[in-house]
Amino acid sequence: MDSAPLRLSPYQDTSFDHGAISRFNAWFFTVLAGQINRYARLHKELAFDGIPPANVVELGAGCGANVGWMPAGVRLYALEPNRRMHDALRKTCSRAGVELVLLPTGAERMPFEDASVDEVVCSLVLCTVGDADAVLAEVGRVLRPGGHFRFVEHIAAPQGGMRGWVQLKIRRPWGWIFEGCDPHRDTLARIEAAGFTSVVAERRKFRRSPFWPVNTAAWGIATR
Repeated sequence: MDSAPLRLSPYQDTSFDHGAISRFNAWFFTVLAGQINRYARLHKELAFDGIPPANVVELGAGCGANVGWMPAGVRLYALEPNRRMHDALRKTCSRAGVELVLLPTGAERMPFEDASVDEVVCSLVLCTVGDADAVLAEVGRVLRPGGHFRFVEHIAAPQGGMRGWVQLKIRRPWGWIFEGCDPHRDTLARIEAAGFTSVVAERRKFRRSPFWPVNTAAWGIATR
């Protein structure tokens, strides 16, 4: 690895453990990681293609579902506030030979200097953060000019259809089970309005996924 480690600013530990619900999410995203990756394989192959072997920041790294798309030599700065996922993330990175810097905090305020990061990635995260616009503003702040924000997200289904109606109806229980996830958030529109120099994105449903309410999805690469 040629890149020097990123300089970290002081940050607040905002990690959480919601007891049974956090244990469930850690179990769910560990046990089903391979299956979810199969449904999102095409999205991730397109969005994460070309990640360099250098410093990469991942938002909501979870249990390490995206580690398989990291090339050898990556130093992964993983922002993950759910403490129940930390052990699985460490094990996944260790098995893959990925150097892990685990940061137990959210993405609304990242502990990185302005214009210091080349690559930021996330998948199935912007649906869950409390303030997606604040997170995207932070992504823009920490990325160097020409740096990339690579994303794979489920998004709001078009209005007037059955899936969109269901997303609205299940918002409260779905958000409780999945610790804040909003199944009807128009995430792609937020990314396109976040001030990036360019956004190359495609709306594409997850293939053969049984998670019907959240199968409307998008992948993309936004350039600072």
